[in-house]
Amino acid sequence: MRRIGVLAGLVSTLLVAGVGACSSKAPSSSPAQSSSAPGSIMVFAAASLKPAFTQLSQQFKADNPGSGVEFEFAGSSELATQLTQGATADVFASADTAQMDTVVKAGLLAGNPTNFAANTLVIVTAPGNPKHIGSFADLAKPGISVVICQRPVPCGAATQRIEDSTGVHLNPVSEELSVTDVLNKVTTGQADAALVYVTDAKSAKDKVATVNFPEAAGAVNVYPLGVLKKAPQAATAQKFVTLVTSDAGRQILAQFGFAKP
Repeated sequence: MRRIGVLAGLVSTLLVAGVGACSSKAPSSSPAQSSSAPGSIMVFAAASLKPAFTQLSQQFKADNPGSGVEFEFAGSSELATQLTQGATADVFASADTAQMDTVVKAGLLAGNPTNFAANTLVIVTAPGNPKHIGSFADLAKPGISVVICQRPVPCGAATQRIEDSTGVHLNPVSEELSVTDVLNKVTTGQADAALVYVTDAKSAKDKVATVNFPEAAGAVNVYPLGVLKKAPQAATAQKFVTLVTSDAGRQILAQFGFAKP
């Protein structure tokens, strides 16, 4: 009985020691993680800006050591809705003035927006253009599956303007919330053709064939951006806006196919 008591005591001691050792290691194994680095800004930006803004962010971080940029890329109408419903960001960059006006009218911008780029629609098809699409009117022909942006989205609004001006009305198989989703339908073989921006066609490289059409000149989208009134990092946000609108920023934008506003 005595030996059993000694063994039981020894086991109890070891268990307590083991628990103590585990509890002493717990804090160091799961340190608190911050969601973003100090000085980082959040930029809400149109989906078509992703390649150019990603490169601009590298330049920004090189120019401003200790600062960083995080992005939320989506259709401009979706981003404007998020902001008017209370989402927090430092900068808003829209693919047209209409969605920026929504944010301005809601009293969410710190000052006047600045136009920094322009973009034009083109037709993209599978490589080699197997359906021989050569004009905007060809998109309305039977047997052509076309994808466009939804109308609140800037690329969708531009498409609507072209339809109205030409009298050619499309019957899309799908309407997407962002231009990148539209492009994806062609690059993955889900559609014969799509209406996207010059910049999107350029970024897709040999995954698509590009068809320019003259009517697009009547529906050019101008891109504005600005610092938001409740920006957590307003001073840093203004530095990002200054870079985008500078000569250096516009050179980077031009590399990705953006025109001057």
